[in-house]
Formats: sequence, C-alpha cells, structure tokens
Amino acid sequence: MKDWKKEYAHKIVSVEEAVQHVKSGDNIVFTHACGESQCLTTELVNQADRLEQVTIMHMVAMGTAPYCQPGMEKHFRHNALFVGGSTRKAVEEGRADYTPCFFHEAPKFFREGLLPVDVVFLQLSEPDEQGNCSFGISVDYTQPAASAAKLVIAQINKNMPRTYGNSIHLDDIDYIVEKDEPLIELQPPKIGDLEKKIGGYVASLIHDGDTLQLGIGAIPDAVLSFLGDKKDLGIHSEMFSDGVVDLANKGVVTNKKKTIDTGKFVSCFLMGTKKLYDFVNNNPDVEMKPVDYTNDPFVVAKIDNIISINSAMQVDLMGQVNAEMIGNRQFSGVGGQVDFVRGASRAKGGKAIIAMSATTGKGKISKIVPLLDEGAAITTSRNDVDYIVTEYGIASLKAKTLRQRAAALINIAHPDFRPALIAEFEKRFHCKF
Repeated sequence: MKDWKKEYAHKIVSVEEAVQHVKSGDNIVFTHACGESQCLTTELVNQADRLEQVTIMHMVAMGTAPYCQPGMEKHFRHNALFVGGSTRKAVEEGRADYTPCFFHEAPKFFREGLLPVDVVFLQLSEPDEQGNCSFGISVDYTQPAASAAKLVIAQINKNMPRTYGNSIHLDDIDYIVEKDEPLIELQPPKIGDLEKKIGGYVASLIHDGDTLQLGIGAIPDAVLSFLGDKKDLGIHSEMFSDGVVDLANKGVVTNKKKTIDTGKFVSCFLMGTKKLYDFVNNNPDVEMKPVDYTNDPFVVAKIDNIISINSAMQVDLMGQVNAEMIGNRQFSGVGGQVDFVRGASRAKGGKAIIAMSATTGKGKISKIVPLLDEGAAITTSRNDVDYIVTEYGIASLKAKTLRQRAAALINIAHPDFRPALIAEFEKRFHCKF
C-alpha cells in the first residue's frame, strides 16, 4: 500500500494561505454547481482588496456568488458559461459576462486555451489508498479544467462522495485545504397538478428499456413519478437528482438495456439532497464522467432508445426553441439541451422532448408564440426539434411542414391564446385553420 500521507501532509495549508496564491489578472475556474468549494469562494472574496481583474469562470452557481455583488467590479469579473439565479443580475447589469457554449465543448475551451485557466478551485473527496481523490458530484468541465490549470487548489471534504469513473492524484494538487462542511443541496421541487399533466404526457412517450436524460425541476421530477410501472430503464444524463434514486430503489432503473455503459448510471454532475449524495457514494453502479463524454452527441447517438427531456421558455410556430432568454436578457444558457437533442435524434429509437407549461406570468403570457421575442436567441433550431409537450398534449414536429407544425403547436397552446395564434396561422398560410 502506498503511503500518501506524508505527501498529503506537506501540501496542507490554511484556506487563507491557499488563496494567497491567487494573483491579480488570474483566470479561475470553480467546481460546478453543488460541488463548489464554499470555503475557497468565501476566502477569495475576503481577499478582494488585494486583487484586481480576476476572472471567475463556471456554469450555474448554486452558491451565493458574492463576487458578483455591486462594488466587486474592480476585483472580480464573472464569465458565466450558464447564468444562474445568483449571477443573473450581474450579467444583466453588465457587471459580468456570458459566453455561449454547448456544455460538451467547455472542456475543449479550457484544454485548448480558448478560455485560459490559471487557477482551479476544487472540492474533492478524501484520498483513497493510492492517493486518488474523487471529484464526487461535479466532474463535468471541472476535471478537464483541473488538467489544464497552472495551479490546483483543493478543498478536501469528507462529505464529498467518492464516485467512480473520475479522480485526481495528490501529485496533481498544489495546495490542500482540509475543511469538512455540508455540500450545497437542492431540495426537491413541489409538483402541482400542471406538472403532473405534463409529466403524464411525457411518460407516455417512454417505454420499458429506454434510457433517460433529464433536466432539473418540477417537470422532470413529475415525469419520474409516472414511471413506477416501467421496467429496466436506464440513465445517461448530464445530471440527475433525488427522483432517480427512488426509481432505482424500486428496481425500475436497472440500466440493463443500455447499449453502452450497460448496468451503469452515467452522469457528469449531480444536484440534490444528502439522499442523492449517499446513494452515489462508493456506488460502483454510478459512473461520473467529464461532460465531453456524457454530452458528446456522437456518444449519445450510440444509445438506442434514449429519451432526452428538456424545457423551454418559448416555442414559435415554426418550432424554434428559446430555452435561455427573456427578450434580450440572458436568463440561463444553452447547457446540454442541444447536445442531447442532436444525440437523441441520431440514436436508434431516440426521442428528443421539450416539455414546458403552456403559459408563464400566472397564465398571462403564452409560451407558444407566433415569433420569438425580439432579441431572443434560438437555442434549439427548427431543424433539430422533435416533440413539444405542454399540459394540453403532445406535438410531434419531426418531418412536418411549417403549416403542420403550426397547427400541432396551436393545439397544445393554452385555449385563451389559441384565437390569436389561429389568426396568425391563417394570415401566414393563407388558409383556414
């Protein structure tokens, strides 16, 4: 057995000393989402007065993002690859930036220096007998960023699960901060009648032996609640949450029918509660891999009968999907939606589903619209779109004409908005609805 303890011990420093190695002008990558090292983030902000023009890069922030607060502009500039709740205002007000990015390409940006990485802040599991630490619940772009970084600073936290399929050796870590603290958790959302209706329609498109890719939120969780009578489902998803654990414990998710990674849950990051983190800890059936594997459309395409389930903010009558903007305001990001839509489209028996409520703004705004809002980006093109689902039904758009698409979408719009959509249909296509 290799004795890694001496090497480990001489790399241990205080959090203050570790962060002292960050210099003005550095580009830092944070561990993604719930895997963020809260103690390193807090200390970085504590040392703000000595730092200028430090760029902080990550996707969705599940922490409080104090580096995005007003007054931090001289010290920190956040470059978001996906905009989250705690970073949205800074991006909107021009105090932070957004870089459009397919999730699966983020590692390439770091690896090839398109987004240079000076420092990476990690949160890892305790070392194993060989001196390897697991990235735990956030492998995604984090592991590739660690490989590209000039300086690696890691928080070792006994609460970080040890997951299979990933690791970093102590030799590749420059400074270690020992700090045991609870991981960031995402509580299960409340599922109402509306989400149940949508979930029921989506579940009707899922069959025994299918493999699922799920987003986050009430609708994906509602879908899972309708799958209790299915058999041998699989998981290959950029992320999954607590609802998958329930189906695994019931024997519904077995991964037996997967055409690649058979028998394995495959993901690149996790967002949930301690129940989820305990489930994946030392679980050989769970493989956590970098996002340039999990989300690579050509990898996804190898999975027969993969069902991709994502959401949207708007869909126009041509089937163009806006999943990230409110007008010209960047609300979220592309994430992995297009990765999986394209992968599922290429897969044998694959289906790509966009599931959303028919309205927003307490029922006052239709999500099915004649035209996307001025300034809004097209996340998923009309050429890629497959199924659109609302609480009013399912619209299958593949191989449909523009006229057929518009009619199918109007039929799943909220009834209050159908007259105006029908008027647009008749004007556009010169025929009765």
